[in-house]
Amino acid sequence: MNELLQLENFSVEFKIKRGIGRAVDNVSIDVRKDENFGLVGESGCGKTTLCKAIIQLLPGNGRIASGSAMFQGRDLVSLSKAEISKVRWKSISMIAQSAMNALDPVYRVEDQIIEAILHHTNATRAKALERTRELFNLVGLPQSAIGRYPHQFSGGMRQRAIIAMALALDPQLIIADEPTTALDVIVQAQILRRINELRSRIKGSMIMITHDISVVAETCDRVAVMYGGNIVEQGGVHQVLLEPFHPYTLGLRNAFPSITGARTELVSIPGSPPDIFDPPPGCKFEDRCPFRVDRCAQEQPLPEQVGPDHYTACHRLEDHELMKRAAVERKTWQGTKAAKRLEIQGGYSGRPTQQKETQGGEPA
Repeated sequence: MNELLQLENFSVEFKIKRGIGRAVDNVSIDVRKDENFGLVGESGCGKTTLCKAIIQLLPGNGRIASGSAMFQGRDLVSLSKAEISKVRWKSISMIAQSAMNALDPVYRVEDQIIEAILHHTNATRAKALERTRELFNLVGLPQSAIGRYPHQFSGGMRQRAIIAMALALDPQLIIADEPTTALDVIVQAQILRRINELRSRIKGSMIMITHDISVVAETCDRVAVMYGGNIVEQGGVHQVLLEPFHPYTLGLRNAFPSITGARTELVSIPGSPPDIFDPPPGCKFEDRCPFRVDRCAQEQPLPEQVGPDHYTACHRLEDHELMKRAAVERKTWQGTKAAKRLEIQGGYSGRPTQQKETQGGEPA
């Protein structure tokens, strides 16, 4: 068995005045040892919720509704608060999406790393400080930064500090939640390269959460595409990105710029993800899918194997080649229910807009 983490029929719900909404719906994935696993999809699809639920970091109105999360022989779902707190940082750590919000502004950066080390080990403060200095070197932070507060760090330096904190206890699994958000492309490339180098050095696994398929292509071994709380496609990165079967994956790929492709314009996906408090009865992508049939509105598709270690949940898998060719055309996506509705409302002209469309998988 090479699996480090196995999720089976994993579901997460939130309760508000409107009712109960399922943000993660029967997700089954596995993360293998020494693997970088990508989780891609637009904002609101459930990526961050899924990963926070694994280590029980949900807000008070959220709960794991069903399923299991097996990690090193233990079901994380069944652990008490005290037991799961011992797993966090030491076995599973997280690189937060917003480095500035993840760091306490009134404490020096190294003190926050030291606190994590002291809380989970029997190290002395002197040893913890020594380890923190090692971590600064490891992630490329200058020793002159020791003693500074978060506001005295640049955005890239703050992100490196969060990475250092995540690596402090040599965890077996690191969850990286949009680790390069709000960074310019140069710093983004540096951070991604550093993360890959460090993961290889500690021989651990990583879940890379992102809306950017270029990050997945550059850093991941396997990937799961998430939409509306469901995994719609998963497999090896090259299989999923080069030979996608699901219309949503086709849409994400075709909405992303390519320096080698013939397209001069991006083809975007009109509409928005479904409301988790009022989900459709069938396929959750049906409203935005140009290849829908009557069955799609009535029955949610189940994952089917379409290649070696490649699974897709779609009712029209036999029409894969037809959909692949048609998906590159803007007029194809103008025929969706969502596009027609937006056109009537005056919010969709077939070209990318700032408010009504999804481009590259991320709402503007």
